[in-house]
Amino acid sequence: MLRRLYDWTLSLASHRHAAIALAVIAFVESSFFPIPPDILLIPMILAARNKAWRYATICMVASVLGGLAGYAIGHFLFESVGQPVLGFYGYASKFEQFRDYYNEWGAWAVFIAGVTPFPYKVITILSGVTGLDPVIFSVASVLARGIRFFLIAGLIWQFGPPIRDFIEKRLGLVFTIFIVGLVGGFVAIKYLL
Repeated sequence: MLRRLYDWTLSLASHRHAAIALAVIAFVESSFFPIPPDILLIPMILAARNKAWRYATICMVASVLGGLAGYAIGHFLFESVGQPVLGFYGYASKFEQFRDYYNEWGAWAVFIAGVTPFPYKVITILSGVTGLDPVIFSVASVLARGIRFFLIAGLIWQFGPPIRDFIEKRLGLVFTIFIVGLVGGFVAIKYLL
């Protein structure tokens, strides 16, 4: 089923309303859809490299708006469903500790999920559940999703079809290694200096 969904999403790249499809896929992926917009963004840019920056912008804006929808899902459904369940089982106080910890480091969680293969929708919903400051959430989302989609657009614009395999197979790993190095560097500076 997931493969059919993937193939269907990919087929939208050649549709005359591909830009609208890209916006819709980027929006829903940030809150509940399992297929990332990259699989639509890549062939669209390959087909029209002169529109790379336009497509990256559409993808980023729609993804951030979808992230805000995911945030709202987490915020409003948690209040009505999740919180009473936690209270019933006696976990309300433990959740408060988790909320404080998450909100202290939440901007990093949003940024990391926004650029790596980690499902961004999990973090958007969790940010709403914990009540992460919406401004911090939005800024981290714009930075992360902008870096991700504009880097993909830039690589395809510069190198064309040969870079496609690298992006599809290894870019997630490169982003993950970069984030581990970045966070590791901050931790090392904090504890060594």
